[in-house]
Amino acid sequence: MKLYNILTIISLLVVNEAMAGKKNVDSDTLDTKQKSIITISAFTAKGDLMGLKQALDEGLTAGLTINEIKEELVHLSAYCGFPRSLNGINTFNAVLDARKAKGIADAEGTQPSKVTDVNKYETGKKVLESLTGRAETGPKTGYAAFVPAIDTLLKEHLFNDLFTRGVLDHRQRELVTVAALTTLGGVESQLAGHIGICLNLGFNKKQLTQLFSIIEIKIGQSEANAGKLILERASSAGR
Repeated sequence: MKLYNILTIISLLVVNEAMAGKKNVDSDTLDTKQKSIITISAFTAKGDLMGLKQALDEGLTAGLTINEIKEELVHLSAYCGFPRSLNGINTFNAVLDARKAKGIADAEGTQPSKVTDVNKYETGKKVLESLTGRAETGPKTGYAAFVPAIDTLLKEHLFNDLFTRGVLDHRQRELVTVAALTTLGGVESQLAGHIGICLNLGFNKKQLTQLFSIIEIKIGQSEANAGKLILERASSAGR
């Protein structure tokens, strides 16, 4: 498949996600599945497997499919590392076994897709531009200029390999990301960038404040307050 056709398909998917996102713009409340996505992400990033076990069970009860949760745990490998991601996956497997033993049949959900025969860097770049709402032009700066290899990995692996897999839409993936970065702490620059992406994708301030309230309850006040402060700055800047 030609690169032009692939990028056209991605552009259409982005438009569809933006239109779908408008359904939540007028609401000040995250839905039950979104709340579960946030909680699962936070406990995975924290490494709290007991808390994660309960969150996974509650997520399935809330209507998340098996593949949606699998996809979230795969996505988290890029933000809190493979060890946390693998621990989360093993915990999820145990939760599913326990639910099966109780006679609970959880929905499998849709399978991830993968676009092949494509310039991975250019595709990842287009996905990133759609997330931020800004075209990436001009010479590389900052980390991308200092270590070009990391820019390539970000575009090809994160924004192409992961973001184009489907199952979770871009809005859900950003909830996963912001919850993980807030829980990790010490990554204010990256967290600010992803809060900006959430605002660009149609989340409003009250919804993101609710995200941080969940982090406060599940993880801790200091982590939540750091996120709220960045959100205030982003909101004041007119994002």
